[in-house]
Amino acid sequence: EFQKMRRDLEEATLQHEATAAALRKKHADSVAELGEQIDSLQRVKQKLEKEKSELKLELDDLSANMEQLLKAKAGLEKVSRAMEDQAAEHRAKLEETQRVLNDTNTQRAKLQTENGRVGIYSSLGWVGAPKRGTSSVGGASRRLRVTWTPRSSLPLALPQAKNALAHALQSARHDCDLLREQYEEETEAKAELQRSLSKANSEVAQWRTKYETDAIQRTEELEEAKKKLAQRLQEAEEAVEAVNAKCSSLEKTKHRLQNELEDLMADVERSNAAAAALDKKQRNFDKVLSEWKQKLEESQTELEASQKEARALSTELFKLRNAYEEALEHLETLRRENKNLQEEISDLTEQLGAGHKSIHELEKARKQLEAEKLELQAALEEAEVRPAAPRGGPRLLLVSPRLLLVSRPVPSRHRPPRRPLQDSQLQLEDAGRANEELRESLALAERRNSLLQAELEELRALAEQTERARRLAEQELMEAGERVQLLHSQNTSLISQKKKLEGDISRLQAEAEEAVQECRNAEEKAKKAVTDAAVMAEELKKEQDSSAHLERMKKNLEQSGRELQLRLEEAERSALRGGRKQVQQLEARGRELEAELEAEGRRHAESVKALRKAERRVKELSYQ
Repeated sequence: EFQKMRRDLEEATLQHEATAAALRKKHADSVAELGEQIDSLQRVKQKLEKEKSELKLELDDLSANMEQLLKAKAGLEKVSRAMEDQAAEHRAKLEETQRVLNDTNTQRAKLQTENGRVGIYSSLGWVGAPKRGTSSVGGASRRLRVTWTPRSSLPLALPQAKNALAHALQSARHDCDLLREQYEEETEAKAELQRSLSKANSEVAQWRTKYETDAIQRTEELEEAKKKLAQRLQEAEEAVEAVNAKCSSLEKTKHRLQNELEDLMADVERSNAAAAALDKKQRNFDKVLSEWKQKLEESQTELEASQKEARALSTELFKLRNAYEEALEHLETLRRENKNLQEEISDLTEQLGAGHKSIHELEKARKQLEAEKLELQAALEEAEVRPAAPRGGPRLLLVSPRLLLVSRPVPSRHRPPRRPLQDSQLQLEDAGRANEELRESLALAERRNSLLQAELEELRALAEQTERARRLAEQELMEAGERVQLLHSQNTSLISQKKKLEGDISRLQAEAEEAVQECRNAEEKAKKAVTDAAVMAEELKKEQDSSAHLERMKKNLEQSGRELQLRLEEAERSALRGGRKQVQQLEARGRELEAELEAEGRRHAESVKALRKAERRVKELSYQ
């Protein structure tokens, strides 16, 4: 029965260990799976946040680099344009100075030629030399006629010719001095312009070197920026062309834009109402999302509580298992001790049986010895009584053979048997003492056996209690696993619903932003159209006013030109009468007026061109 109970206990232990191992494995797998899912979600979240921060930093760096490049390029382009403008101005001044110098040299050569011709004509006796000097200085020689005086009137005309030549020579010298001063001034201006041009060229070279160095350092960035700018320039050109094409239809669509502006304002109101509705809907979604988030947090709290409970149950199960293992070890120890005690009891029982046998033999020997002792005592008594035997001769004869038989051994038996008797008594006493000791050992072994049986019963009760606790822990663990699975499924469904709600919210936000952006674009487009129309109307009015003013100025200038032409003709006539200085002044005044007339003509042409350009722009805007 003990072996059967032992086998049952071992089978129950193995089954309990297998069940506990399966439950531990299942719990560990579920915990590991949940931990892996949480870790994977955390890693994905961290990775997304890291990528978001990296992309944000890269975007900020690219924006900063682009702004720096644009600023540097704008500065370099500004400096380059300034240098080019300065170089163009210096080049124009140099060309103008060179042209003035060439004109001065030409006038000087003409004056020298005229002076030589006048001398030749004087030597030849001709008085009416052509007035080349005055024509080169004043520009009125094409209107003067060459007069010839006959040789017969030479004595009368010679003083006049000399005076005229002296006056012409003085005027030519004066003009030559003026031209020399002007030439020196122009030479100094030319030198100054050359210095400025060289300085500008050096600055341009320096800036070009700096620009090339910076461009070499940032070749790739500048190339990319150049490509982007070229693309943007192309897009801008296309946009400009499109805008120019659209501007041609602005005047026609002005009234239509006003009507559309009213429609757009109505659309803006409707869009604002839709945006308000979307905002309200978004707030509702935010409220629902907050509720779901709260539910998710509650489920996560329940999940953590169930996990803590499962961990506590696993800890309690581990403690019960350790206690069960310790009880098994104690039971095995008690079994070994019981076995040893049983072996000792069997040995003591065998020894007790041998002691009983030896006691029985000793009792038998003792009884035999007592019988012999009695016989010996009787024989001894007979031997002591034998001296009284002569009174009875036959009786002595009858007894004598017996006495002879007994008397011989008596001396040999009477003394030696005492020692074996004492030895047997000692052995008997030793056997009794051994028997008592064996009885005491047997009683002690029986008491120990009863104690071991009681402990075995207690261990069986403890094993049954442990088994019940294990089953209860397994049941609680299964319930905790089911709760964890339920919470996990609820968490998964909540996460999916959260993602769906976030997607809906992002879509609604995008729609709201698109609606708001469309409203803003419509408002900006309407405002821009109204502003452009007003600006175009103002520009058209200004151009019309300037055109009318230029027409009036043109008429006034034509009138003043005709008056000046008349005055010039009168001045020429008066010059023919001898007022050369006045003629020169009038011719200079005429040239100034002609220059002013040409300038006014150019300005009028530019105004007409600007007016036509404004009209084209107004037409394009009206077509748009």
